[in-house]
Amino acid sequence: MSFDSGPLDRYLTAAVGDDPAMAAELRANFVQNARELADLMRRARCDANWHMAALRLKSLAATFGVIPLIELAEEAMDGAPGDPAVLRHISAMLDEMG
Repeated sequence: MSFDSGPLDRYLTAAVGDDPAMAAELRANFVQNARELADLMRRARCDANWHMAALRLKSLAATFGVIPLIELAEEAMDGAPGDPAVLRHISAMLDEMG
């Protein structure tokens, strides 16, 4: 799965203008927050916690227009809690973004 950073880059440019340092900081914060939510999903011990963390990940991704991450979060919400394949895909995408 390859990540197209176009939407995220366009959002960052619109948000910070021509300030590459600020864009890099915002991108790093986005990835860090997404990783924390993925970690919450990984540690979820009940369906409700899994679903809530996936929903929060979807919301974060939607804020930045990251459609593939939105789709993975939806897949997590629709699938079985703790699905290792979904967690691997999310982690791989965040590695590409980071």
